[in-house]
Amino acid sequence: MKRLITAIGLILLALYLIFAAPQAVFISAATLCGVLCYWEYSGLVAKHSIKEPGVFGFLIGLALLFWPTQLPGIDLLAALTLLVLLASVFALRYSDMREVLPQVACALLGGFYAFAPWRFARDLRHESVHLLFFALALNWAGDSTAYYVGRYFGRHRLAPVVSPKKSWEGAIASVAGSVIFGVLYLGHFVPRLQWWEVVGMAMLGNIAGQFGDLVESAMKRGAGLKDSGTIFPGHGGMLDRVDSSLFALPVVYVLYRLLEAFKQ
Repeated sequence: MKRLITAIGLILLALYLIFAAPQAVFISAATLCGVLCYWEYSGLVAKHSIKEPGVFGFLIGLALLFWPTQLPGIDLLAALTLLVLLASVFALRYSDMREVLPQVACALLGGFYAFAPWRFARDLRHESVHLLFFALALNWAGDSTAYYVGRYFGRHRLAPVVSPKKSWEGAIASVAGSVIFGVLYLGHFVPRLQWWEVVGMAMLGNIAGQFGDLVESAMKRGAGLKDSGTIFPGHGGMLDRVDSSLFALPVVYVLYRLLEAFKQ
């Protein structure tokens, strides 16, 4: 019951934020998601016996989320470069020099992993709330299909070391579920996209999301943890809920922008 109540609450909150929330509320929620993802990621890093990435990974993430596309004199790439250099300098305070490289590398990875996808979510919502819902829901639809197909027909393990319960049959069914959902949903709400364009976005977005799930599972398994956190009763942490979306959002955004560019 606790798991069901949490799931219903999360679904209603997600629908509100995607379709009805004012822009300021949506951006605040996206920022909170990034902060929670980074906090849980930092905990996973610590469980790998690496110093937590700390404030510089957080600053890199905020720059990715909020930096304007172009500012006079300095752009996002320059800002990120300076932050990485500063992180490298501050890491010199460690007495064990073997900690410098892993800590700085984890800060850079964490900033991108936890925050950058929410910048793409914001940009997709600016294009269309339906594109954002598609990017988020395609893996929800795929996961539901994969669960039932994998449960009854799964025979061949997809990634036995990382996630022993996942099967190739379930993975293929997940792609099919996402494609069906995408064609039905975007075909109705974003008719300017051709059916084959939607199929390509759904397939690649789903595959990216499945890799996102496996990557987070690998980090948890390496840390010796079942869940990334306990913030959602019965559902684990934020990363456990959005691991697929962190990979699917940038892929869907890039594919959509490429398709739009080719039409001009």
